[in-house]
Amino acid sequence: METWFAERSVGQLLPGDHAWFSYSSQEEQDHVIGTFLRDGLLTADKVIYVADADPHELPGLRRGDGLDLDGYVRTGQLAVLPRAETCLTAGVLDPGRMAASFEDALARAARDRFRGVRITADMTWAIRQRSGRMRVLDCEAGVDAAIAPSTTAMAICQVDRRSCTRDELTALKETHEVLVGADPEFDDGVLTITRMFAPRGLRLKGELDGARHTVFAEALHAVTAQGGDIHLNLRDLRFIDLGALNMMAGAAIRMASRGSLTLDEPPPDLTEVVRLVGGPMLPWLKIGTGERP
Repeated sequence: METWFAERSVGQLLPGDHAWFSYSSQEEQDHVIGTFLRDGLLTADKVIYVADADPHELPGLRRGDGLDLDGYVRTGQLAVLPRAETCLTAGVLDPGRMAASFEDALARAARDRFRGVRITADMTWAIRQRSGRMRVLDCEAGVDAAIAPSTTAMAICQVDRRSCTRDELTALKETHEVLVGADPEFDDGVLTITRMFAPRGLRLKGELDGARHTVFAEALHAVTAQGGDIHLNLRDLRFIDLGALNMMAGAAIRMASRGSLTLDEPPPDLTEVVRLVGGPMLPWLKIGTGERP
């Protein structure tokens, strides 16, 4: 049976959403979870992170970015809850205790009259424990029971996909109805540009014409500046002009000594153009098959 998921960017999460996020690098975690945390602090939400960490060590907040994290902690808007006090019994993940802790946190936030509540926890450590997968699955059911009926709360459950088997990732993902990812770097209703992390690159959606060359050039430069292999996913790109295609070829030429540029899942007509002129004009552009699962 095929499972249905709602896919939202982190800025589009709604009250009642119990979302799933798997990451493959600190950069990806910082990008998505950092946005979730910062947006909550800047919009007067109660922000709760279950972790054995200092607030300054949380994903996306390590640099501070001008946020007075100590001030948010003093006022109670930001709470970092140790695992031992939130979800462990005798050092082992306790699904019942975690669900009760979340319910208590929601009740406290309501009494303190916060606009909303954002909760997140990285469960990678729990997966590594003996019987960790089953305990995490039980936790997810409890979290969903606490969050789904809420009109003010949203939660993101995180896991490092590099620490999980494919079967574990599938089982965990299927306990959630919402999959969360990065916010677009640019979106004007015609063209959407979104960062990708596995593989590294950009996803383009809509129409890439002359009026949007500048924003595309900026996004392309930002993602290629560090070197390495870069992918542009074009599956949802309905139109691209020759100028933008030449920009991609130019970027590929500049990257030739330190990486490659691959066009993933391009529409059939674009694939044909690249193949027809690729030999003499665009030999640096490669056609790929898409993102890794």
